[in-house]
Amino acid sequence: MLHFDRDEFETRRSRLIARMAEEKLDAILLFAQESMYWLTGYDSFGFCFFQCLAVKADGEMRLLTRSADLRQARHTSIIETILVWRDRGAADPAIELRDMLDQMGLLGARIGVEWATHGLTAANGRAVQERLGSFASLKDASGLVPALRAVKSPAEIEKVRRAAELTDEAFEEALPLIRPGADEGEILAALQGSILRKGGDYPGNPFIVGSGADALLCRYKSGRRILDGQDQLTLEWAGAFSQYHCAAMRTVVLGSPTDRHLELHDAAKEALQAVEAAMRPGNSFGDVFDAHSAVMEAHELIRHRLSACGYSLGARYAPSWMDTPMFYAGNAAPIEPSMTLFAHMIIMDSDSGTAMCLGRTYLTTEGAPEPLSRLPLELSVVV
Repeated sequence: MLHFDRDEFETRRSRLIARMAEEKLDAILLFAQESMYWLTGYDSFGFCFFQCLAVKADGEMRLLTRSADLRQARHTSIIETILVWRDRGAADPAIELRDMLDQMGLLGARIGVEWATHGLTAANGRAVQERLGSFASLKDASGLVPALRAVKSPAEIEKVRRAAELTDEAFEEALPLIRPGADEGEILAALQGSILRKGGDYPGNPFIVGSGADALLCRYKSGRRILDGQDQLTLEWAGAFSQYHCAAMRTVVLGSPTDRHLELHDAAKEALQAVEAAMRPGNSFGDVFDAHSAVMEAHELIRHRLSACGYSLGARYAPSWMDTPMFYAGNAAPIEPSMTLFAHMIIMDSDSGTAMCLGRTYLTTEGAPEPLSRLPLELSVVV
């Protein structure tokens, strides 16, 4: 099952080969599952074990993986040559990788490696360095494919638009369940169930659902709570379609919003609008963060905001749907057309125990970005 046609994959391979030529690489070793998926369609969670896709400068590709992923790779990808390393006592897949690269004629070659990925554990990375260090010249190429993936093709944008529809529809299904006496688990099930029922995927990381004091947390945690008549509920969720994500974030107030809720929502909305104005070609990811930071400073909220206000989105795998580049101070990465970027205004006032979050995903253009969500930016209040 391929989610894109072969011409799309050939275009991606050509883009990668061109970048490899610029970096003077004879080959690149891909350990990030999203890199493999983007380049070949290979779709699996087997990256939690040792696997590697080797790509030569002439376009040849070979995958080394476990037997459990052999059929997975054949069914979901365009990879033709798949080698299996066997689970057994004293198994050393890094040696088998070296042997595969030797068969590909790469002894003494200049080889790029994706070191910075959760698809390569520290232990496996050390093994690769030890086994290949004298075999070839290894260069850090961790940012090469992510930079290519950050700018989406028209075919990818179609996937993101469908993910955006799933995002909006999930919230619209969950919103009627947000009421005093409701269980957070019911709300979470509605969000995720809506997406799965309509052909979407599991997200790259768990959705955030937290009420009361937990509304100030911006990570998922175990445990559920029953909503009170006067309460606050923070949600972060993402529609995912063909592994492409479209995230959103909201704080919903139950009962009467406090003055602090209203103040923080005004600041969050103003900051999001400032970010939108900065999110265009000619500016950097750091410029976008600076726009966010200036509004927070004007509202005296520096202590209550985060050190980043969003990131790129695309096809990602556990443990996180967050992708690079990210909006933080000093990030010189340029805003380019056809990026899909999630901007989140997260304000956590621990002094008063007040949470306020507002976020949505955008498609960058030659000018102003296009919001991919039709959900309103007004404060959601359940009386």
